[in-house]
Amino acid sequence: MTVERALFALGGSMVMITSLLALFHHPYWSWVTLFVGFNCLQSSFTGFCPPKILMKKLNMKTEAEQALEK
Repeated sequence: MTVERALFALGGSMVMITSLLALFHHPYWSWVTLFVGFNCLQSSFTGFCPPKILMKKLNMKTEAEQALEK
């Protein structure tokens, strides 16, 4: 799995989990969903994404690095 795919999976999972928690547990979980959305938006403009840094430290490859290996 590449970094880009893992970021989509992480973001989508967080949105689904926190939405369900807001629906069935407490509405304040919506703030986490809002934070995830804000982080996705700012990452598209700045290129800075904290989970991406962690994934790179775990030796995950980007799609560009994977394409160069082939």
